Amino acid sequence: MEIMKEADFRKEIKTNPDKAYLFFGEEDYMKSFALNTATEAISPDPSLAFFNEIKFDSFTYSPDALLDAMMPLPMMAERKIIIVSGIDLGAMKPTDADALCAVLAQLDEYDYNTVIISVAADRFDPGMLPKKPSSLLKKLGEYLKPVIFEKNTPHRLAVWVGKHFEHNGVSASPEVCAFVVERCGRDMFALASETDKLSYYVLSMGRNEVSTSDVENIAVPATEYDAFAFTNAIGAGRKEEALSILADLKQRRTDPIVIMGEITKTACDMLAISSLSADGLTVGEISRVLGIHEYRVTLTLRGCPRVEACRTMVRRCRDADLEVKSTRDGYAVLEKLICVI
Repeated sequence: MEIMKEADFRKEIKTNPDKAYLFFGEEDYMKSFALNTATEAISPDPSLAFFNEIKFDSFTYSPDALLDAMMPLPMMAERKIIIVSGIDLGAMKPTDADALCAVLAQLDEYDYNTVIISVAADRFDPGMLPKKPSSLLKKLGEYLKPVIFEKNTPHRLAVWVGKHFEHNGVSASPEVCAFVVERCGRDMFALASETDKLSYYVLSMGRNEVSTSDVENIAVPATEYDAFAFTNAIGAGRKEEALSILADLKQRRTDPIVIMGEITKTACDMLAISSLSADGLTVGEISRVLGIHEYRVTLTLRGCPRVEACRTMVRRCRDADLEVKSTRDGYAVLEKLICVI
């Protein structure tokens, strides 16, 4: 199975779009850019967007809804585009994955569609690429052309920052662009925001070149967390740290439902680990039973409350999960949950 690079996708979508693609990988900003590129290439007429651009999220997607969207012919165009984003393929049950594949298998009958499923970073396990793709990637790869969006190197990001400055009508030396990346981090959403802010500041001062001092005075330093920082803070009961990370996730527009899933998984892991420990199992035995690394089991046990407290935590997560999915302010629900667990 061939994995396509995002640069190759952007070329293909403009000349010879395929029936279906799967976007995955760490760089969510470039996924968003590629989706816009695909939409402009396939459905360039905004007046026909209602007919030729169909979008699903985690609330509106279902296999039946996707099939219903595939059936109608495009309006005054050769193709139409269907975008599915916000779903968690990593948490998808095998039966749900089979249902999705059953729908995608019918694309040959409706070959005027281009379907793109875009999965956020950490919402899909592709396996050990390129030699050992995951079973789910193999299954989806029979119907979707996989496109990987890899994290950009600092050098590539610095070049991109320079081009972003030029687009805004200002300039910056390669050293200043590299400093922007060093100070603001590698998240391209944050970099775009900080680059725009620096551009408008310099222009407002009657200048057209960004300096190092501008970056120091205006750009906000990055606050980046490793993959386990949030769940570690919750698991250890460090509420202030967890709330601080939640504030950062909110600024980065991370879906509250995704965050809720992380908290719930942490609570369930704590309950399972606490229960097995209370039954007398060792760290190694718990690790083998649950399939959780021994280091994670050890960290969890250090601050893990008793079994009954863990059960209460899981129940509160269940209630909060329902509330997050039925309210417009999911972040407020999460803040309240962190304070009580």
